[in-house]
Amino acid sequence: MASAHIAGVGMTEFGEFPERTGRDLFAEAGGTAIEDAGIDREAIDALYVGNFMGELSENQGHMGPLMAKAVGIDAPATRVESACASGGLAVRQAVKDVRNGEADVALVGGVERMHNMGTAGATGGLSVAADDLWEIRQGITFPGAYALMAQRYFAVHGGDREDLAHVAVKNHANAANNPLAQYQTEISIEKVLDAPPVATPMGLFDSSPITDGAAATVLVSEEYAEEHGLETPVAITGTGQGTDNLSLAERDSMVQTPATEDAGQEAYEDAGISKNDVDFLEVHDCFTIAEVLAIEGLGFYEEGEGVTAAREGETTADGELPVNLSGGLKAKGHPVGATGVAQITEMTKLFRGDHVNSDAVEDATVGLTHNAGGTVASAVVHVLEVAE
Repeated sequence: MASAHIAGVGMTEFGEFPERTGRDLFAEAGGTAIEDAGIDREAIDALYVGNFMGELSENQGHMGPLMAKAVGIDAPATRVESACASGGLAVRQAVKDVRNGEADVALVGGVERMHNMGTAGATGGLSVAADDLWEIRQGITFPGAYALMAQRYFAVHGGDREDLAHVAVKNHANAANNPLAQYQTEISIEKVLDAPPVATPMGLFDSSPITDGAAATVLVSEEYAEEHGLETPVAITGTGQGTDNLSLAERDSMVQTPATEDAGQEAYEDAGISKNDVDFLEVHDCFTIAEVLAIEGLGFYEEGEGVTAAREGETTADGELPVNLSGGLKAKGHPVGATGVAQITEMTKLFRGDHVNSDAVEDATVGLTHNAGGTVASAVVHVLEVAE
């Protein structure tokens, strides 16, 4: 299968910018990606935009044309929505366009504006990614839902709050020197354990923050890159998608993520690799327990064994399998519609050597990104490789 080569990437600073509109954020990220790629805007054949709750945060739907205008391009533009996996799914659609010859050049980005809604508004907005009838109306929010998953995991497999605290500490350490990360400070195990509770067993530092931001990447065909002399040292060689029941109550297990398993398997097969070929990961750690479930669902740990990975140093920057060198959603930030694209931009820079943490993976050739929606009712996985 042909690869989609990454010609350029761009990302805004992630953080609290309630005065900035979605189109403003997207224009910055998209413009940076186009400049990084060294292409003319007229060359872009398609635009895909990941966004989850524009109608709620900005009273704005129909974002494809809006973002095309913001970034200054004239190309068919499509908004993609799959909750917090919106960005990853937008990337998947752009990869397909490039592979099947419908586009030689595609701009794909994601954007979310959240802080203008306030904490209560953003929490309520995010909750619509759950089942309204069986979850939202019963008072379940996503911190509560993931807390139920963590409680069940501990009951079935063991583990404790300190195991999860090591995930938070690791990811904050990775973000400490990332100039685009929302939280650029290290934290201690004690700080995590002493933090105010959010939903038992998780506290404040087990949760990703509310974030404003945007990210973008330019994908091109191998032929286009060669014809135009573009440097494309990284390619997306595999893509996969999975779906599960929306409601936790309708699933066979609360400690398994079939959507991740299916997306990962499809991506491995598409790229012609196995999990053993992967050198490092960027996974969807909206809560600390989510990272544990992700590395198990992707096959890197057996069920029940991933909870101690961070504590044992196996997934730290100098571990055998570095996870979330960007800082992850936990510390880099989580503007939900942009997250899946941001994973691609950060991994690309890690491969290229222009990321602050590139030294941790200087010999790496294969990476994997994992983006999830809701309580992993949706999942998108991409394999990135150093292009030959």
